[in-house]
Amino acid sequence: MAPIALPHDAKAGPTKPEVRAVTLSKLALGADDHFVEVGSCTGAVTIAAARRAGRVTALERKAERLETTEKNLAANADSVRAEVELRNAEAPEGLPADADALFLGGSRNFEAVLDRVAETGVDRVVMNVSRLEVAGRATEAFRERDLLEEVVQFQVSHGYELAGATSFDSENPVYTLVGSATAAEGGDGGETVVADGGSARDDGGSGE
Repeated sequence: MAPIALPHDAKAGPTKPEVRAVTLSKLALGADDHFVEVGSCTGAVTIAAARRAGRVTALERKAERLETTEKNLAANADSVRAEVELRNAEAPEGLPADADALFLGGSRNFEAVLDRVAETGVDRVVMNVSRLEVAGRATEAFRERDLLEEVVQFQVSHGYELAGATSFDSENPVYTLVGSATAAEGGDGGETVVADGGSARDDGGSGE
C-alpha cells in the first residue's frame, strides 16, 4: 500500500510512521469496524484507519487542525475505503456511542474519554503518550476502569550518514497503552496486567 501523503501540516505534527504502524497493529481494525480518533490533527491516523475500517469518525477541537485533516484526507482519497465523518468537537461530548475501536493521540480529557469508553463498551482502545508522568497517570486511569491489557514502551532510531558510516538519531520514547472495555466479559483465561507491571494468569500464577 502506498505511503500516506501529508502535504498539509499542523503545528502538532503527525504521528510518526513507525508509531502509526504499532498503533494500527494494536487496534486490529477490520472491514466492519467503526473507528474513532480523538484529536485528528494532520489526519495521519485517521487516513491509515480509513484504509482498513468500514467507518471512521475523527474528532478535532481546533477548527484549523480539522481543516488540515480534511485536506490531507482528500490527498489520499484513492486509498481510503471507509465512510469518514469529521467532527469539530471536544471529547467526550462529541464521541459516537457505537465505536468498536478508539485512539487517543493526546492527553486532554483522557479520563473522561476513558469513562465513555467503559460506558459504551468500546472493544479496543489505544492511547499514545510521550511524557513519563502522563503515562503513569494514564496507566492508572486504564487500570481503575478495568480497561488495561498492556503497556508498551518503544523507541525508534533513524540512521544517517556520518563520516562515511551510519550513525543514528533517536526519537523520543513512546508509551502505548492498550485496553478493552469488553475483554473482561470474555474471560479467556489469558494474561492480565498486574499492579507491579508484571503479569498473572487465571490459574493462580503470581507472575513472579
